[in-house]
Formats: sequence, C-alpha cells, structure tokens
Amino acid sequence: MFNILYHLLNKGQATANELAEKFEVSVRTIYRDIDSLSEAGIPVYTEAGRSGGIRLLGDFVLDRTVFSEEEKKEMLSALASLSVTGNHFEKAALEKLSAVFQIPSEDWYEVDFSRWGEITGDREKFETLKTAVIYHRCMEILYTGSYKEKSERVIWPLKLLYKSKEWYVKAYCTKKEDFRLFKLNRILKWSLLDEHFTPVPYSESADSGRRTLEQVVLRFSQKISWRIYDEFDERMIKELENGDLLVRVSLPSDEWLLGYLLSFGAEAEVVEPIYLKKLLAEKAREIYEKNRF
Repeated sequence: MFNILYHLLNKGQATANELAEKFEVSVRTIYRDIDSLSEAGIPVYTEAGRSGGIRLLGDFVLDRTVFSEEEKKEMLSALASLSVTGNHFEKAALEKLSAVFQIPSEDWYEVDFSRWGEITGDREKFETLKTAVIYHRCMEILYTGSYKEKSERVIWPLKLLYKSKEWYVKAYCTKKEDFRLFKLNRILKWSLLDEHFTPVPYSESADSGRRTLEQVVLRFSQKISWRIYDEFDERMIKELENGDLLVRVSLPSDEWLLGYLLSFGAEAEVVEPIYLKKLLAEKAREIYEKNRF
C-alpha cells in the first residue's frame, strides 16, 4: 500500500490495471488496497472515464497524514546533509529517491561531520546545534576567536552553514547584541539551554561588514596544483608556461590569511600586494628563528 501511495505521489494518477501490473497483484487486490488506504484517512479516490484513474487529493497526504512533524524535520535534515556531497539529482533520479523509505540510507551515501584522527565530539556538537536550530533553543558556548582569545557566549543558533569545506553556525550573540558567524571547530564547549528564542532573519550584511576582503595575486608551484584546483574556482586560476599557477582571489585580510598562506609552505609566493609579501616573509623568518638548531 505504501508502494501504491508513493507511485501516486510521483505520477499523479494511475489506473488499477497499471498498478496491478506494476506490483504483480490482481486488480481486485488493488481496489481492496485503495479501500484500506481510504479507511486509514488517505484522500485517495477513483475517477471514471477515458482520462480517469486513481488519484490523491492535492498534497494533503504528504503534509498531514503520512509523516509526523518530527519525521518531516528529520527528512529535511537528511536532505540538507546530503546536499553537502555536491550531488545534483535530475528528475528521474528524484523519482527513484522517493523510494528511499524502503532503502537504508547507509547503503548509498554517508555524511561524516567529524574530523580525521581520534574520536572527537564533532557529531555530538552538530546534533546539539541542529536541535537548537530546529526547536529554537538557546545555547551556551565557549568559543575561541581568530586571535585565540576565548570567551563564553549565549547564542541563538539560526542556521547551520557548510561553506568552503567547513561547518559554521549563523547565530545571534546576546553578548555582542549582534549577529555572528561561528566556526564549529572553534566551539570548544557547548550546552543546550532550556530557554527558547524567537527566530529572526540573519543579517548577511552585518557579517560581511566585519571581515574586510583583500584582492591578492598568488603564484603556486605546479607541485601542488591538485590542492589549488581543490580550493580555488578554475576561473581564478591561470596556468603559466612553466606549469606554475597564478591565482587572483579576494581573501579576508586578517591573521587567518597569513596562516592560510603559510600552509602552502615554500610552494606559494605572494605577487600582490607587496605589504602582504613582506608580512609573510617576516612571519616565515619568525618561524625559522623559533625552530632552527
């Protein structure tokens, strides 16, 4: 009967003969199942005539009868998680996906929110934040900022964001009385509070206004071309005659930028701006002085 229901949701309508052939039962069994669905509160009806058949009434089934509120939220969460894998399904694939209720999800995809290495609390952290977002619960967190300062915050988690291979939470910070973007990896401690909040739209302009972007030109050795194509859009990349890669990109002009450039080691060179080239050289010399023997 669930197969009949999902078939009607996908196709809009079907004849009893079509359903009998598809599910390898008799037409009488189809009509008996339709009666059972109707008795269960599913608004299914038959229409006579050449263009008639078995139909469902609007979207009442999906919204009100088959799935509870909890189930709908869990499905939305699962679909949002799936989207981080970068898959874009065509219409035919989406029709097949509607049968996912019969196929264990672990058989065809997996999304892992934890980092490589030892077991961490990343999964627990993500689940706690998801609960806070869905049920509008306040959270208390211990957060370390870009300059390693630690602070306790009470936040209103509004939305989870996956961007540039990292997870963030868009939230309203009661301490700063403003919107903030918190990186999940920098949340050191977290707890769900009993207090609820009224959701408000996150201010994108407020966040972008706090982080100045710098137009930079970088030259990378061909030895790490695999990483460059992983981290930058191909439209930003120009391949030079010797195989090196020239990248023009806007990046945040803060302490993070120096650390990011240093992660490429000797395979990266700052072409512009000159002051950034000087800062990177000074930071590299500082590292050398601390580690030479």
